[in-house]
Amino acid sequence: PRIHHRRPRGCQSPPALSSVRALRRHPPPSPRPSSRARNFLRTLKSSLKSQPPLAGPEGGGAAMEHGSATDSTASTFSIMEEDHTLANSARFVLNQDPRVAFCGYSIPHPADKKVNIRVQTTGDPAKDVLKDALQDLMVMCQHVRGTFDNAVASHRAKEPAEQMDIDQK
Repeated sequence: PRIHHRRPRGCQSPPALSSVRALRRHPPPSPRPSSRARNFLRTLKSSLKSQPPLAGPEGGGAAMEHGSATDSTASTFSIMEEDHTLANSARFVLNQDPRVAFCGYSIPHPADKKVNIRVQTTGDPAKDVLKDALQDLMVMCQHVRGTFDNAVASHRAKEPAEQMDIDQK
């Protein structure tokens, strides 16, 4: 499996994290996240709270934490029914967090819809850092969706539907 990991400590991180934190404190009014995102976060929260983990081979979006009972700062999370889309986005957001020492993900087999995300932190519990990162990711997605919807509404207001003839040759 191919592992995607964080950039070295010496590299500058983009200034996006400070704006994400500001958006997290004062989120703009935007539409609710998609039902897939809500279901995924609900499943992830419930599976991270419960002991033992809920995920099995038939999964359905459930997450399972693999880690040491004595060291909560390093864990691997197996998330069912997900692919590179969520894993790479979560990896990016996790790598922006100063509490993260290492983050990477792998997909065990291309035919399996399963992602393993490895998180090692500098002291905080890994599952709390992952929850925070996924909340930040959700805020970013809501902001992008709101901006897109506003741009579409603005364009439609400027140019009525009759003038937008897509069948024109």
